[in-house]
Amino acid sequence: MAAVIPIAFLGVFFAWPVITLIGRGFVDENGFTLAGFAEAFGAARTLRIIGQTLALAVTGTLASVALGVPGAYVLYRCRFPGRTWLRALVSVPFVLPTVVVGVAFKTLFNGPLAFLGIGESFGAIVLALVFFNYSVIVRTVGTMWARLDPRVVEAARALGATPARALWTVTLPALAPAIASGAALVFLFCASAFGIVMIMGGVTWGTLETEIYYQTAQLLNLPVAAALSIVQLAVVSGSLALANATRSRQERALRLRTDGLAAPVLRWSDWPAVVPTLAVVVGVIGLPLAALVTRSLATPEGWGLHNYQLLGTVGSAGVSVWAAAATSLATATQAALLAVTLGLMVSFVLSRRPRTALGQSAQQVLDSLFMLPLGVSAVTVGFGFLVTLNRPPLDLRSSTILIPVAQAVVALPLVVRTLLPVLRALDPRQMEAAATLGAGPWRVAATIEGPYALRGLGLALGFAFATSLGEFGATSFLARPDTPTLPVLIFHLIGRPGADNQGMALAACVMLALVTGTVMAAAEALGHGEARGW
Repeated sequence: MAAVIPIAFLGVFFAWPVITLIGRGFVDENGFTLAGFAEAFGAARTLRIIGQTLALAVTGTLASVALGVPGAYVLYRCRFPGRTWLRALVSVPFVLPTVVVGVAFKTLFNGPLAFLGIGESFGAIVLALVFFNYSVIVRTVGTMWARLDPRVVEAARALGATPARALWTVTLPALAPAIASGAALVFLFCASAFGIVMIMGGVTWGTLETEIYYQTAQLLNLPVAAALSIVQLAVVSGSLALANATRSRQERALRLRTDGLAAPVLRWSDWPAVVPTLAVVVGVIGLPLAALVTRSLATPEGWGLHNYQLLGTVGSAGVSVWAAAATSLATATQAALLAVTLGLMVSFVLSRRPRTALGQSAQQVLDSLFMLPLGVSAVTVGFGFLVTLNRPPLDLRSSTILIPVAQAVVALPLVVRTLLPVLRALDPRQMEAAATLGAGPWRVAATIEGPYALRGLGLALGFAFATSLGEFGATSFLARPDTPTLPVLIFHLIGRPGADNQGMALAACVMLALVTGTVMAAAEALGHGEARGW
């Protein structure tokens, strides 16, 4: 019964809009047609966009894995002062709005590092993707690395293996499920990085996500947009299938861990992992954020808070930044509560342990269905809302709930991925013992599973709130001109000439980054160790 409400929600507010929008691309006045596919794949532009999407996703994934594995060792396998705060800092980029990430890197490469001449290059976009996805690898791999029994490596060393050989022959094979699972998710996020490529790509670089936006919002060419959505859905389905398979292997491996083994203190001999970690924290994460803050304080008259003073004024967009921030906070709160409520139900269902092969297959299918919003274009979801929820029985065009619902659809997979490891870590014999002693299903859920779920609730709520606060793709279609959210207003300000507009956009980006960073720091403090993996 706990699956009925989430399935109905996903069916009405995700499947229906997406299928309707895609279906319109295959129907004209004469009926069913494949003209959209013929037009899309007959154009050199489409093939170039698909190639660029795969190139950016593969390169961003490889770079994130290469840099994230050493970071996972330092931040999760070793102990040192300030480790908790450094974990929180590394987590902030993932929940930053993609608009803010794009602006930060564009500010860096058009400002202090302008001499490199890579402002709209392939390498600059890859660095931004690493900035955004680094924490996914660190969390996924680090959570498993922290649970590996160190005595296995110690045995290999005692038998004569060098540290490098022990790493390659013992540790990395044990971490392979976590690395593969994290890489699959990073590939998914890189392939759908809408705001980053939209701002940094210019006219040279694009992805399927930005092309769907261009074909839908600029050209109103639904047949081509539908064909590209099908291609993106195929890429997403493959990534999700790989992520699910590797995550299952990871969870089976985690059940073999040994408890009670303290992490060793960070040593000088760990410099091969410390150096790349510091390089990422300082160079890839710190520099763009520092450049963003510095440029927000620069004015034509010199250094000062003029750009921040403009936040309360009604600029060329017709809305003040403070008003847009209030709208964002209100919608993000509603979306987070909705996503966490549905996520608890979904996680409860997916944490069951079916005894039959049919039940296990059904559970895997259900898991994949609830992960689909991670990779389906948020632009497709937003535009699908406009073409489906505009007439009875669900005419929500004038409703204020439309944006929170769209943001909840986007945040729901992250909530499930945060809560599910907590419930799956529960030993089923505890529930069986309670049932043997006479407790009914409701009492078992309330007294045994409930306290476990509360361990991950703070982190799940933080992720849902921060993700909703920075959501841009779907919201860009649904936000009204008089009540935009903060990411939408920032995007409008960036595209308008004038020093005041640019200054307001930079100051608004800093403010949004501070809010999301504070939320994630609080969520990390509330989150339990069992809830910190994806």
